[in-house]
Amino acid sequence: MTPIHVRAPASSANLGAGFDVAAVALELWNELEVTDGDEPVDESHLGVRAFARLASPAGRSFRFTDRIPRERGLGSSAAVVALGLVAGALATGEEPDADTLLALGLDLEGHADNLAAALAGGVCLTWEGRIARIADGLPAAPVAVVPQGRVNTAASRASLPESLPFADAAFSAGRAALLGAALASGDPTLFAASAADRLHEPYRGVHAPHLEAIRADLPVGALGATLSGSGPTVVVWADPDSVASVVAALSARFPGHDVMHLPVATSGAGPL
Repeated sequence: MTPIHVRAPASSANLGAGFDVAAVALELWNELEVTDGDEPVDESHLGVRAFARLASPAGRSFRFTDRIPRERGLGSSAAVVALGLVAGALATGEEPDADTLLALGLDLEGHADNLAAALAGGVCLTWEGRIARIADGLPAAPVAVVPQGRVNTAASRASLPESLPFADAAFSAGRAALLGAALASGDPTLFAASAADRLHEPYRGVHAPHLEAIRADLPVGALGATLSGSGPTVVVWADPDSVASVVAALSARFPGHDVMHLPVATSGAGPL
């Protein structure tokens, strides 16, 4: 067979109040190379399981290159699933659309928002198995503050309450509306106003105390901060002209964290 070489981007989900709906693809890429091989295949690997949804992994060799840190809220598992799905489609000569691939991989990944962004790129909304790519970019530049510790997504979700005070639900609904308007219009003022949440961030923040520390003292040139997925990574949203100074300020404040400018990835998973 002709070797297959594909890549898939990292992603940041929720974007504040867009819980389980909104996500953005980021310029940090995992890769997969599939070639002929006669060694046993690890069919328990998440990416191989995704590949098997479209093509048999038998007689093939899978080499994964992982750059997205695991269990840090940057969509590492979604990228692996997207790699397997796209490579499987290429192996069969099929060209399924992103919605079809999302349906095939959702039970493997479990988070439609991350998988949608990994497959489609840009800024996506997802609901009921559908993807709407609504923008190529954002009115602010993402700067990721990545701690060394990890957060288990299932455990993080289990920490969320079964009910909320009405005031908190109304607050988050309003911020979600602002987020949608900001993404549609590209308005940085609306985007800055949307960067708050009472639905999930207060309960997950125990694993990311730097979220409130950053919000309480935003670097000059930063519009706001959001928890990336279930954390512990925090994305600080910078004015595009202030990215370098925001990165420098955050690096000085959090020397034990990796601070990275991760531009929006305008393409999703696909061949290299």
